[in-house]
Amino acid sequence: MDSKEFKKAIAVLVKEKGISEDVIYEAMRLALTSAYKKNYHSLSNVRVDINEETGEISVYSFRTVVPDNYEELEEWNLLDEENDSEEDGEGKEPFIFDERIHIPLTEAREIVPGIEVGETIEEEVTPKDFGRVAAATAKQVVIQKIREAERNSIAEEFGDKQDELVSGTVEMEDARNYYIDLGKTQGILPKTEIIPGETIKMGSNIKVYITKVDNGSKGCTILLSRCHYGFVKRLFELEIPEINEGIILVHSVARDAGNRTKVALESTNERVDAIGSCIGERGMRIANILKELNSEKVDLVLYDNDASKFIENALSPAKNIHVFITDEKKNEALVVTDNDNLSLAIGKKGSNIKLAARLTHYKIDVKTYDQAKEMGINIYED
Repeated sequence: MDSKEFKKAIAVLVKEKGISEDVIYEAMRLALTSAYKKNYHSLSNVRVDINEETGEISVYSFRTVVPDNYEELEEWNLLDEENDSEEDGEGKEPFIFDERIHIPLTEAREIVPGIEVGETIEEEVTPKDFGRVAAATAKQVVIQKIREAERNSIAEEFGDKQDELVSGTVEMEDARNYYIDLGKTQGILPKTEIIPGETIKMGSNIKVYITKVDNGSKGCTILLSRCHYGFVKRLFELEIPEINEGIILVHSVARDAGNRTKVALESTNERVDAIGSCIGERGMRIANILKELNSEKVDLVLYDNDASKFIENALSPAKNIHVFITDEKKNEALVVTDNDNLSLAIGKKGSNIKLAARLTHYKIDVKTYDQAKEMGINIYED
């Protein structure tokens, strides 16, 4: 990479990646200084200069002026600076002259008349073949800055999108994950996070829920899901305008992905039917949601400030049930129903009562009338 190519690369970084020239040149100086020390066995007293107009690179060495007679160093404060670790009466380390970092006073004054002990003198030490090292280093810096810029851009774009719904294209898969193209980066959709029973096709466009954005040292990792309960909540917000407008509130969502989801809704406007609005004309709104959920069953539940009524609604499709709040502090409730509705209230493998409990945040115990009577609770059967 010659100076013209380097200048072009910098222009691309500035224009397309939004990195300032000062940041790039400072990174180049540090990288070239490190490269010089490594390749030419230099000590730390070097400075790299880059002509920002021409791209020409020069290396300068700094040497400290010391007395011609090293014994005088005992009276010279630089020795104290170099040996400031004197402890517990231990003697000072003997001074060792190193021509790479020291220059005798007489020799220094031949270069800079009037220079004094303790001052530094600068000389250009650019190796003839340093252009080769500089070119390789420049490429590394450009690549590094591009990666940093892309990582920062991704973090900036997706940093506040955790718990949001986004669309992407299924790009590839391996044994454990699908990789979704989200534009500037890929998201990871674990196969454990897809809806049970659904088929994901390569190249298809799908909606995914961002569960985590991790901007680590190795880059930005975006974890996705389609079975998270938040996925359903965001779908409702997408399909139901009244939710975004605040006319309908989504109080909670409980989900058993691939099986059933319960959504607790409340209307803030008495003229708006929360459940009817979510179903839509001829069921079009809920149909779009069900299609995205691979025909997963969705129960729309009316929220109620009365915990008993809310639990009763949440246990749908069970009917003819009686709810008793047995412990308000511990959020515990007893539900009594007839034999015909007992299985509906509990659901297949207990799924209905589990979802109702998660939706209402109550621990729910279901009993039949006979079981309730044994507990001393007598209820009139309708």
